[in-house]
Amino acid sequence: MKAWVFAASLVALAGASPAMAEGVGTEPLTLERVFASPALSGPTPRAVKLSPDGQWVTSLRPRADDRERFDLWAMPTHGGEWRMLVDSAKLGTSGELSEAEKMQRERARIAGTKGIVAYDWSPDSQSIMVPVDGDLFLADLKGGVLRLTQSETSELDATVSPKGGFVSFVRDQNLVVLDRKTAKETPLSSDGGGTISWGLAEFVAQEEMHRTKGHWWSPDDRLIAVERADEGGVAVVSRAAIGADGTRVYNQRYPLAGTANALVELWIMDAGGKGRVKADLGPDADIYLGRVNWAPDAKTLYVQRQSRDQKRLDLLKVDPATGAASILFSETSESWLNLHDSFRALKDGSILWQSERDGFAHLYRFKAGKWTQLTKGEWMVRAVVGLDEAKGRVFFTANKDGARGQRVYSVPLGGGAIKPMISGDPLGWFNATMDGKASRAIISHSDLITPPRVWLADAEGTRLAWIEENAVKAGHPLAPHFGSYAIPQPITLMASDQSILHAKLIRPRDAKPGQKLPVLVWVYNGPGAGRQVTQQWGSLIQQYLAQQGWAVFSVDGRGSPDRGVAFESQLYRAMGTVEVADQLAGVDWLKQQDFVDPKRIAVYGWSYGGYMTLKLLEAAPGTFAAGVSGAPVTKWELYDTHYTERYMGKPGDSMTPDAYELANAIGDAAKIADPLLLIHGMADDNVVLDHSTALMAKLQGAAVPFETMLYPGQGHGVGGPKVSVHLWTTILNFLDRTVKNRAR
Repeated sequence: MKAWVFAASLVALAGASPAMAEGVGTEPLTLERVFASPALSGPTPRAVKLSPDGQWVTSLRPRADDRERFDLWAMPTHGGEWRMLVDSAKLGTSGELSEAEKMQRERARIAGTKGIVAYDWSPDSQSIMVPVDGDLFLADLKGGVLRLTQSETSELDATVSPKGGFVSFVRDQNLVVLDRKTAKETPLSSDGGGTISWGLAEFVAQEEMHRTKGHWWSPDDRLIAVERADEGGVAVVSRAAIGADGTRVYNQRYPLAGTANALVELWIMDAGGKGRVKADLGPDADIYLGRVNWAPDAKTLYVQRQSRDQKRLDLLKVDPATGAASILFSETSESWLNLHDSFRALKDGSILWQSERDGFAHLYRFKAGKWTQLTKGEWMVRAVVGLDEAKGRVFFTANKDGARGQRVYSVPLGGGAIKPMISGDPLGWFNATMDGKASRAIISHSDLITPPRVWLADAEGTRLAWIEENAVKAGHPLAPHFGSYAIPQPITLMASDQSILHAKLIRPRDAKPGQKLPVLVWVYNGPGAGRQVTQQWGSLIQQYLAQQGWAVFSVDGRGSPDRGVAFESQLYRAMGTVEVADQLAGVDWLKQQDFVDPKRIAVYGWSYGGYMTLKLLEAAPGTFAAGVSGAPVTKWELYDTHYTERYMGKPGDSMTPDAYELANAIGDAAKIADPLLLIHGMADDNVVLDHSTALMAKLQGAAVPFETMLYPGQGHGVGGPKVSVHLWTTILNFLDRTVKNRAR
C-alpha cells in the first residue's frame, strides 16, 4: 500500500487574517466557552422559511441564555425588523417527551434541542402551526397563539394541508385529521398500536433514507396518501436506556442487517378516511417506499419503489382512484442507488429527475418517454432548491466549481447554459431554499474563515436583506477569540489507484519554526455523509485543539460522497479496506513533514469514524500513539438493513460470503497494541451499546488493555453544555497522557 503525495503546498486562503478584523481579540478559548451560551459561532438560525406568499421570512433562533432552546421569529420580506412570534418558554410544559418523539428527534439529530424544533406555514400565509412539547399550537402574525391539541401523548408529524383546510398528525400510532373550520378531530385509522403505525415513516426511512414523512396530502386537500407500517416481523433489540436515575428497558424494533424490515403499505383515502384504496406496490413485499409525490392536478400519485438490494429504483405512476400502478421508468446500478429529493412533477406532465447513470449525479427531464440531460460533467448535483415553471428554470446546488465547495446554479428546463445564482468568488459552501414560484431565495453561506450567515435574495441572487449577517466584529461572541483562529489549509494527496484525495490541516498559529507538533487525525470517511474536507465553517473544538498545541488533520478518502460513482463505490462489499489505506496514506504524508512528531500522531472518530479508528489501529499497530473511538460500529450484522446492505449486501451473500467478517472490527481486535479510549452513549438507539460491549468482551478475552467512558442517558450524539465539556476533558486528558506529553 503506497499512496503517495501528489501536491502538498500549504497555501492559506486569500484575504485578510481574522486578527485584522475590527474589534477582534486573541483571548484563548476554553472548553467551557466552546460549549457555553451564546454559541461562539454566532446566532445561527434554523429552519429558515419563506411564507407561501413570499411576504414573510421565519426562522427558529436560539435564546441568548440557552443555546439549545429555540423560539420562532419572523420578519417582513419587504422591510422591517425581526420580532419573536412564539416564545417557547410561555407555551412549553417542559414535560417528558414520549419515547416515539425522542426517537424522532434522535433521527433528526436534534435530540438535545428544546423549545420549538419545527413549524409549518399554512398555505394562506396567515398562520403557522407550531408543535411544542408534544402538543400543537396555531400562531398568527400578530402574536396570538391558539392551542389545537392537549393530550397526554405526543402529536407527531403534524402537517397543514395544501389548501389549509386540515391539520393532520399522528397520535398513538394512528393518523388523525383536524378540520380547521369545525375543530373536529377524525381518526383515519384505528388499528394503530403495538407493531402497527399509520402515517409515520418507519425507522430506516427516518434514519437512513432521509424520508421523514409518512402521509402526503393531495394539492386539492381532497385525498391523502398514508403509509401503514407493520413491524411485527422486525427483530427486537432490548435496549437498556441507562440513565442517572435508573434504567429503562425498551424492546425496540430494530431491523438488523439480513433480517426482516417493516412491512410497508400505501393507502389512499379522503380527508374523512373514506373511499380508501391500496396502492399496488408490486408482488414483492420486501421493498422500500422511497419517496411519494402528487402530480399538480392530483390525478396521479408518483411512488419511488426501491428494491431490497438497492440496485433498482422504479418510479411508479399510481391511479389514486383505484390504486393501480405502472412503472414509468427504472434506474439500475451494479453497486447501489442513492435516493434523492430532486423529483418534481411539472404541470405539462413531464418530470424533473436526478440520476447518477453517467457516473455523476445530474438533472434530467423526462417527457413523453424521452430524456433530456440538463447538466453534465465530472461534478455532482446535490439538490433541487427551486423551480420556476413560468420562466422555465430550475435552481440547484452542486460542486461544479470544485469538489470541496458548493454553489447555487440555475439551468433552463429545456437544457442550456448553467448560470451561478451568485457571481464572484466561488469559494465557500452555499445553500438555498426558495418559495413555490422561485421568486425569492434564502441563501446560506459559510467558508473556512466565515461563520454561517443567511440572507434574503431575489431569483438573480441579489441580496435584499440580511436574515443573519453574523459578522465577526466587536460584540460578536467569537470576536474576543477570533484573532487566534487558525485557518485550515488545503492538502492534495494521491491514492494508490491515482484517485485525487482532498485533505485539510489546522496548525497552531503560535507554532515555532522547527517545532515538532503532536497531530490528531480526525477521521470519518464513511459513505453517504460526513465529509471532513469542505469549504465550510468548521468545528470550534478543532480550533481549541490547535490552541492547545495540536495539529488537526483530516482526509476524505475513497468511499466519501460527492465525488462520483467510481470514487464512492470502491467501498461496495469492502468496508474497512480502501478508506483505511487512504487514511494511512495521509499519515505517511504527515510523517514526512518537518513540523510533525511522527511518534505523536493520534486518531479520533465518531460513529463510522469510531469504526475507522478501530480498523486503523488494527491495520497498523504502532502507527498511532493512541486512538479515541466514539460510538463505533463493530459488527455490521448489528447495524440496520438499509444502510448496511446498501454497501455490504446481505450477510452471507454468496458473492462475498466473508465480506462482513473482513469488514467487522471484532475479528482483528486483538491486534490493537496502542492505547485505546472507547466511548459510547448508554441510550444509543442507532449504534446500540451492544457494538461496544462486544468489542469490550473481545479485548478483555484477549487481555488487550483499553480505557472506556460510558454516558448514562445519552444517545448516539453525546453532548450538551456540561456533558460536552466532560466528554472533551476526558478525551484530552487521555490524549495528553498517552500522546502529547509522552516521553520523546
